[in-house]
Amino acid sequence: MLRSKPFTIGRLSGSVYDFEIAGDMLPMHEHDEVSNHVTVVARGSFRVRGSGWEQTLFAGDFIDFEPHDPHEFVAIEDRSRLVNFRKG
Repeated sequence: MLRSKPFTIGRLSGSVYDFEIAGDMLPMHEHDEVSNHVTVVARGSFRVRGSGWEQTLFAGDFIDFEPHDPHEFVAIEDRSRLVNFRKG
């Protein structure tokens, strides 16, 4: 089961996503210029897909999305975690 928790620390904001079991997913979506983000894999690993691309990310990796760039995340390991930092 996917759980999310928003955070704000001063001017920094984002969300923490916890994926309890392998196969949990954050379905394909996109963001505008205000909600666009950088994602850091804090724990575990993920298969990340977008429009015409796919890659695997591991703990410590990050990915920088452009506005309106569709993407989804699928946990490869139990107890995987993503942290999104908003850029807008």
